[in-house]
Amino acid sequence: EKKPVTQIEKNGYPNSIYINAAKIFQGIHTEKSKDKNLVQYGDNSEYPIMAFKDEHSRRVSYELAFSALKYQGLLEEILLDSKAYPCYSIPDELTSLLVVMLYDLQDRKFRKRKIFAEEELVAEVQEIGHYLYRYRIKLAAALARCRIKYDALSIEYFVPETIRKQEQRASALPVCFWINTLKISLEDVIRDLEMKGFTKVESVSDFDHYTYAVDQHCHDVLVFPSSLREELLNLDLFADCKLLLQ
Repeated sequence: EKKPVTQIEKNGYPNSIYINAAKIFQGIHTEKSKDKNLVQYGDNSEYPIMAFKDEHSRRVSYELAFSALKYQGLLEEILLDSKAYPCYSIPDELTSLLVVMLYDLQDRKFRKRKIFAEEELVAEVQEIGHYLYRYRIKLAAALARCRIKYDALSIEYFVPETIRKQEQRASALPVCFWINTLKISLEDVIRDLEMKGFTKVESVSDFDHYTYAVDQHCHDVLVFPSSLREELLNLDLFADCKLLLQ
């Protein structure tokens, strides 16, 4: 009997992900001229990067940081319009954390964040998380005003056109995974995928959602539709390093 593939629900991240994403964002955020710099980013060097639990944690930290970077202008406008910023109880050194966590909050549709079992709690993350959640109605209203102001159907409108085109091209490419033959065989991978509801097809032209193909030239490479990327990265096969993202 085939098992359905679990749909991913956005519940937020462990505290360490936010800290690391904020640290990464601090180093890549866009600096504006002094006359336009209404949101101040202090020096957060006293908040060191926490050890990545695994490769998945590293990837998610970087993805969260770069998502905040893509929407930095929008996120700053939301903070200012909602009057959530400035907040004198939150120092400039934590502005990067504030922006990163705001991106995640709106990505969860302003729903409450899940507390992960056995996660290492960080006081700054808890404080800013509670602060943003208290402001969630005003923040959501500010986002709605921004969308009306710029006639935007979604926040993707706020991504620069060049980046949007790059993402559209990238999203159309199939996703490739190497089979880690030191840990698992092709036959066992196929058996696991079929139990999760995947069907093997002959080529990418036959893709139809939960399908995959074996690369014609490299028989230890599997190819999947691009739409399945996030679900694949949450499979045990990937978490256990039995499948490696190309």
